[in-house]
Amino acid sequence: MPTTLRVIVDQVVAPVPGPLGRYAEALTQALIATAPRGCVVEGIVSSSLPSDYERIEATFPGLAGLYKSSLARRELAAAWQFGLTTSPGGGMIHAPSLFAPLRRHDRTTPGEQIVVTIHDMLAWTHPDSLTSTTVAWQKAMLKRARRHADAVVVPTHALAERLASIVDLGDRVRVIGTAPRLGLQRPAEALARATTIELGLPDDYLVVEGSLEPRKGLGDLLAALGRPGVPDLPLVVLGPESWGELHLATVAEEAGVAPERVHAFEPRDAMQLASVLSGARMFVAPSHDEGDGTSIIEAMSLGVPVVHSDTPAYVEVAADAGISVPVGVGGGYVERLAAAVTAVVEQRDVAERLAIAGSDRARAFSWRDSAERVWQLHADL
Repeated sequence: MPTTLRVIVDQVVAPVPGPLGRYAEALTQALIATAPRGCVVEGIVSSSLPSDYERIEATFPGLAGLYKSSLARRELAAAWQFGLTTSPGGGMIHAPSLFAPLRRHDRTTPGEQIVVTIHDMLAWTHPDSLTSTTVAWQKAMLKRARRHADAVVVPTHALAERLASIVDLGDRVRVIGTAPRLGLQRPAEALARATTIELGLPDDYLVVEGSLEPRKGLGDLLAALGRPGVPDLPLVVLGPESWGELHLATVAEEAGVAPERVHAFEPRDAMQLASVLSGARMFVAPSHDEGDGTSIIEAMSLGVPVVHSDTPAYVEVAADAGISVPVGVGGGYVERLAAAVTAVVEQRDVAERLAIAGSDRARAFSWRDSAERVWQLHADL
């Protein structure tokens, strides 16, 4: 009888899968592809539409089975939060998030184990960026993880340190990195150009990912681009045009950047994202606080020079393959960002060095490696 690892794939068919859905999809596919001899992967999903079940089976053709909960996503999240159900039973369970049946179980019984994943600590560090319901749920689930999880996976050592400052999980924390999203490959130059024309993008531009939420640093970058002497390049924002009452055009204008220089859109797929990133002069990651550096890995994997803040996760992931800009305290971050951007634009040797170093660094991250480490983690428990 094969050894079964059951992975919670619910986020893949969520109304807005987002980064968590991409993570769950990529990791699960890699777990199936790297399953050791005598091991199989099954899926766990909340009660969903028949079309969602079909989508899961199409996305994971090697899945050995699919456990379908009788509870819909919202009800299942509440049930697991309060420990009101033991579904889907025992065995080895791997959760790509805190959405998991964390319950009391006999850790001395071989194969009885549950591992969860934490991607950020926003519910503790920036609760205003989430709904009050989400904050309460995440805090409750971390308490359950402290009591019942056999291991907790995080994407960076930086996040592991932040997690340790909030809750004592002993030696149960494991760092297993992420990788570029599935399908992200540098396109042919003609295809990339056709995509940028289709989107109405300029010939030369900078790229940043995120929203106007203050911690993301987009406002700082706009202020930097509005400084005298900074190259007058357009900015492509991979994210929404507004956040709360803030609107991109208004913030740009107040920073001294002509609104027509700023283009915002959300990529529909990996191919479109790859085309936009490939055509960029550089990728800027100005966030003040992040749990992982997936966006940096993606840009580097396409040979795009990267300028990033010195938030610990970025520094760890980039490993000197990008220009690290100290956020600091008491001001000066905007000026430092402006200087870094200017250096990459005006000094070709700097841009070329970053492109080469980034490409080399990105090779250190792969979903196959992540999946193999997950299998080893479960084998060691």
